[in-house]
Amino acid sequence: MASKSAYFDTITLFFLNIIGFHIAMADYGGWQNAHATFYGGGDASGTNGGACGYGNLFSQGYGTNTAALSTALFNNGMTCGACYELRCNGNRGSCLAGGTVTVTATNFCPPNYGLANNNGGWCNPPLQHFDMAQPAFLQIAQYRAGIVPVAFRRVPCVKKGGMRFTINGHAYFNLVLITNVAGAGDVHAVSIKGSKTGWQSMSKNFGQNWQSNSNLNDQTLSFRVTTSDGRTVTINNVAPSNWQFGQTFQGTQS
Repeated sequence: MASKSAYFDTITLFFLNIIGFHIAMADYGGWQNAHATFYGGGDASGTNGGACGYGNLFSQGYGTNTAALSTALFNNGMTCGACYELRCNGNRGSCLAGGTVTVTATNFCPPNYGLANNNGGWCNPPLQHFDMAQPAFLQIAQYRAGIVPVAFRRVPCVKKGGMRFTINGHAYFNLVLITNVAGAGDVHAVSIKGSKTGWQSMSKNFGQNWQSNSNLNDQTLSFRVTTSDGRTVTINNVAPSNWQFGQTFQGTQS
């Protein structure tokens, strides 16, 4: 007989799909240990921008449940968009009992080699560390704690609507920001196709900004996106031939 946990997980996924949320399941591994701090202020406005290139996290749909990752987790930006479940593993004076939170990786927490790893250099290699948006941190720990030990695990990202493609740049330089990716969340390879071209691999510029040096003006655009779990999604004709730089287009998740 299936466990109650498995039963409720199945029911939850069913209703998420019914109401339009998209989720892709994979084996993301078990719990690991790390530490967490917070930044960005009580309204998390200081978390906008960042090394993943998402810009305004509120308008992009990431909200305040976000975190900057240490070098050991950031993987040169390849982990941008991944989702993690965290729970506080400290004492009762620091942690909120039973609290967990799911955050999206949206920024990089740089090392500070002038400080010891256990005294301010929290993001120094090889430490696994989450510098969380303050509202996210306060869902699992007390403000006065400052830094707490946490357990964390990768989890699938749940998103409403399809992948989004924001096209910036100019002729012969197309810089495409990919957001709202369900499942693994972190994009590892992208190809682009114009209505007058074949498929062309894009190169990673920074974060989740992907670059093509072809002139694709006045062509409908299609994208092929591969995430870290090996899942590849092809989204045909997501941008019409009259697309303009600065516009965002939404495709599907599958």
